[in-house]
Amino acid sequence: MYGNRCSFGEASLFALGLFGLLHSKQLTGDLDDCFCDIESIDVFNNFKIDPHIRKLVERDFFRYYKVNLKRPCPFWPDEGQCSIKDCHVEPCPESKVPVGIKSGNYNKFSQAAGSISDARECEQAHELGAVNSTLSNQTKEAFADWAHHDDAQDHFCGLDDEMSPDAEYVDLLLNPERYTGYKGPSAWRVWNSIYEENCFKPRSVYRPLNPLAPSRGDDDGEGFYKWMEGLCLEKRVFYRLISGLHSSINIHLCAEYLLDEGWGKSVWGPNLHEFRQRFDPAETKGEGTRRLKNLYFLYLIELRALSKVTPYFERSFINLYTGNSQEDSSTKELLLQVLNETKAFPMHFDESSMFAGHKIESKTLKEEFRLHFKNISRIMDCVGCSKCRLWGTLQTQGLGTALRILFSEKEIKKLPENSPSKGFQLTRQEIVALLNGFARLSTSIKELHNFRTLLKDQSFTGFQHVSVSMKNSSSTL
Repeated sequence: MYGNRCSFGEASLFALGLFGLLHSKQLTGDLDDCFCDIESIDVFNNFKIDPHIRKLVERDFFRYYKVNLKRPCPFWPDEGQCSIKDCHVEPCPESKVPVGIKSGNYNKFSQAAGSISDARECEQAHELGAVNSTLSNQTKEAFADWAHHDDAQDHFCGLDDEMSPDAEYVDLLLNPERYTGYKGPSAWRVWNSIYEENCFKPRSVYRPLNPLAPSRGDDDGEGFYKWMEGLCLEKRVFYRLISGLHSSINIHLCAEYLLDEGWGKSVWGPNLHEFRQRFDPAETKGEGTRRLKNLYFLYLIELRALSKVTPYFERSFINLYTGNSQEDSSTKELLLQVLNETKAFPMHFDESSMFAGHKIESKTLKEEFRLHFKNISRIMDCVGCSKCRLWGTLQTQGLGTALRILFSEKEIKKLPENSPSKGFQLTRQEIVALLNGFARLSTSIKELHNFRTLLKDQSFTGFQHVSVSMKNSSSTL
């Protein structure tokens, strides 16, 4: 399950090296392009955000995400869906979807909107790890569909048409993001298209460790980073956001890896070997440190967006409607608790420094920025693994929603207290993606702490093993 296994001694040395990375000056101190340090983010996330955001995304309003996983890839011939069982989607038959979900009531802001219907139980997926788009009758899932609004020019992602016959509700709690076995040229092609064609990079500049590019020998990527230093802030930010998202996804896959597939229940857990391949400086020619720093940078961006959008949700008529008034009330209370924590963070990213130059040039750059990101959201339709596509789509849409919030400050400030506004609205789909996407980043920061603990324990065990071996060797000479 682990691929090429290293010996116990090699594993111990690796643990010492990577543990050193996670505790060294390489992954401490200030982040580039902002005034914040990694240690402050660790403490803030792990103690103030992570416990609450985990509870929030378990609530009914946030656990069901409607998505179309059947759209064809718009950029290259469809290679077909992955045949690995953990990639598979088990669709919920339409006859078993609760009527309240299919009703299509667009009374977005009414607390009594929509009719409550008892959910009928769908058949659960029988294959381990398969995407389960079923809805349990143990909870009530009466949804009011949120009105669509004509502000497409403000979106950084294309929104799914929730009325499309191919769009389905998926229970995210029954389909955790984890390692599915989807890898190789097909997966590389997706990320290569994102980095090479959408991150403002000329083809003459070589990205480090690109598996689809010719070997550059001893090139450690310094040419790439010298090129990046010459970019404007906005384009540097764009690359760091994509790299941070990529890093976060990789941490999820390393933390939820299939460790044992026996006759009984499969065991999922952290895989240090996979973590090493993606983040150990020795394995990545120093790229691992940059990747992790970009994760923290992305976290700051989405944290700032949540703090900025708080006034939107503080309005009394905004109700996170599921049909269960008691749960709806407690869900909003928990959401506001999370949002108020984000507002209290003292070292937010200052987005006012972006697109702040000449008015016409800034507008052009912002539109280019938006279109590049929107293109990336469309590339997610080219992911061959349905579960990977599900979580990639959700997290990309979450980031796109965060960017829209950051650049809608004027509209948010003008929101009326007691009525909807045409200037700024969020669909339910955007809200679910925004909070679940940020929860994924929060989990990544927390998982780094868990990997530190595992590596520390392994290095200590390694020292004991080496000491005993040396003692035994000495006694036989």
